[in-house]
Amino acid sequence: MIDIYTEKKESKDWILQNDLYFNLNTGNEEMTENEINLIHRVDDAKLTPDKHIETKYGLGTIRNLSSGCKTLLNIVKHPEKVVCVEECGPNVLKIIFAMDNIKIYMSRPSFVEIPDDAKIRFNDAEVVTGGTGYHTWWSKEYERREVNGL
Repeated sequence: MIDIYTEKKESKDWILQNDLYFNLNTGNEEMTENEINLIHRVDDAKLTPDKHIETKYGLGTIRNLSSGCKTLLNIVKHPEKVVCVEECGPNVLKIIFAMDNIKIYMSRPSFVEIPDDAKIRFNDAEVVTGGTGYHTWWSKEYERREVNGL
């Protein structure tokens, strides 16, 4: 199940500034083989043992990863937290929507490939399945926002 929250909340259990959170927390944690593979898959970067990255552009530190890659690693490393995904591109969103037991924040829909069997719960209430359910829910949400002048 992917939990999506559409109303922003200030809480210690929410990560709204992914770059900052990653640079202060997640980037200092040990990376598993799976996480190293995600870094390669998303940013085409190789993580060295001393937390540097090698890319086609040269060497950098782990802090030089893209915002999307940092967001993905925040989700993987901290599944108990609600993580804002609004800076993610379609390549990262595709990976996120193939995951399970995660919590994300998005105030608007994104065009993304969603597996047909993905279970998505919006705001701890409505559960939908797959891309069709996702897009249908957002259509109704926009109608609700319009009626309520939001």
